[in-house]
Parts: sequence; structure tokens; C-alpha cells
Amino acid sequence: MNFTGSHILSVNQFDREAIEQVFQVADRMLPYAKRQKRTTVLNGAILGNLFFEPSTRTRVSFGTAFNLLGGEVRETTGLSNSALAKGESLYDTARVLSGYSDIIAMRHPDAGSVAEFAEGSRIPVINGGDGANEHPTQALLDLYTIQKELHAHGSTIDGMHIAMIGDLKHGRTVHSLSKLMCLFNNIRFTLISPKELAMPTAIINAIENSGHQYTITEQLAGSLDADICYQTRIQEERFSSQDEANLYRGRFRLNHQVYTKHFQSKTVIMHPLPRDSRAEANELDNDLNLNPNLAIFRQTDNGVLVRMALFALTLGVENIVSKFDQNVHWHVNS
Repeated sequence: MNFTGSHILSVNQFDREAIEQVFQVADRMLPYAKRQKRTTVLNGAILGNLFFEPSTRTRVSFGTAFNLLGGEVRETTGLSNSALAKGESLYDTARVLSGYSDIIAMRHPDAGSVAEFAEGSRIPVINGGDGANEHPTQALLDLYTIQKELHAHGSTIDGMHIAMIGDLKHGRTVHSLSKLMCLFNNIRFTLISPKELAMPTAIINAIENSGHQYTITEQLAGSLDADICYQTRIQEERFSSQDEANLYRGRFRLNHQVYTKHFQSKTVIMHPLPRDSRAEANELDNDLNLNPNLAIFRQTDNGVLVRMALFALTLGVENIVSKFDQNVHWHVNS
């Protein structure tokens, strides 16, 4: 994959070699993310951070990643605050805003919208999530986290067992992650959800066609020897009504008791966040907060590394980042 100048719109663009390249660059970003050093390699570059759907982690993570490489960030949040609310097309918006920036990160509630926007853009566009379709950077940071967590246990992605739990129908994170995992070998998937929220057929076909094993079930039952437990929230914004979403909220709660009953003592717990902590959902209980296998905040930290890597690769500076190193005088993390 030739990253320089390319859009990052879908996990379908990646092969295993490209994934490994992203991860190698991400590893090199750790001193900057930890504020042990700083780099000005993107001094003078501008990120257009366009988020037309609510976001906290992804939006701030993109901005932080760009700032840590020495660039500046300009943000637009919400459809109502943009010219799109006045009827402007995505193409016209792209033509205009790509003249103000050097790279754009974009989230939009409609599937395929970021790719449509990219057609009008004069600069690289990175997909920060397009409706229920894809979330490629989340999938990459999830896979990066899985690799690091398994490595700590002496294991690899090849041959692993992952249990995916929750809203697998609307969860773009599990869709994109599953596609990336199809590039690896001998993976077992246990897909746990209400039948109405089951993993889409297209993803199941991709898993099957790649030669992986999978089990589909509506129950979290028995002893699962999963290496990774990946939980998702009920994607209430994708339902036709709040009442419909409420039918499934709290169906698969994970707490210390459930975790101990169904998973190994070393099973890594992941969640793309935000986790729904309301009493009626409580999908990932606070009594797991001190569990050393809870990796949800390591995921968010890794998101900055992966997005830094994507910016560096897309703008063609991945091999010169260290040439612009500077000391950090105000603080050094331990």
C-alpha cells in the first residue's frame, strides 16, 4: 500500500504488510505521546477535523495526534454548524475545506459519506466513522491493542480466540475489526448478540471465506477460553426509536462475577467506548476498573499512536520524524 497522499477510507485498503507498517510506525511514536520528546515534523501543516456526528475520543484523539507531530488543528463539529445544513453538497464542502487544510479527518452519520466527500477533496481524507459502515482507524487501534496485549501473554493474533458481545449489527467497530482480522490465520470468533442484532451476513461471509472458525450464539454461557472479550454498547443512535433500543439495553452486562464465571483469568477486556454506565445498561461494570486485564484505556492511548502513524505515513514524513526532535522542558512522564 502506498500511503503517501492517499485517502484512508476503509479497512479493505489494507493488507497484512500495510497493517504491520502502521504498527511499526506507531511504536516509534510512543516517546512523543508520552511527552518524553516532541517533534515539529508537521510544523505549518493544518488538520481539518470535521466531525458532523457526536464524538469525544475520536475527535480529540485525531487532534492530539496531529498536535503531537507539530501540526495545527481546525475543527468543525455538528451538521447544524456547517454549510451542509444549508444544503451544500459534500463535494462542494470538500472542494472548499480541502483548500484550507493539508489533511482532513472526518466523521459523518451517513454510510459512504466520507468516501463521497473524498471524491471532491484535493488533499488526503481519513475516515473517522461513517454511520454504521466503517471505522478504520478504530479497527487499527483495536488490532494494535490486541497485538500488544497478547504479546504480554506470550501469544499472537494468529491462532487467537475473540468473543464479540453486544450490538454486532450496528457496531461499525466490530465490522471493521473483523475484516482486518480476516487477514490473519486460524482465528476463532464467538459472536454473542440477540438475533436481531447479529453480525451482518457480509461480515460472516468474510470470516468464513478467510478460513476462520466462528460460533454464533444469543447467550453468554459456559466457560469461554477467549483471549479477548470485545464488548460493544447498544448503538441507540442507529435505532428507529429509543424504545426499540431499550429492548436490548443491559442484555449483556459484564461485571466481575460474569467475567470470572465465563472467561479465563488472563482474558483481555476491550470496548471501543463510550461504555454505557447508566443503571439500566451498566454494560461494563465499574467493579472491573482495577482488573489488570481491562484494556479499554490502553486502547484509547493506543489510538493516539495509531493516528499519529497514519498522519505521518499519509503525509510522507514517517522516516524523518526524529530529525525534528526537541526536548520537553515542562514535563516528562515516567
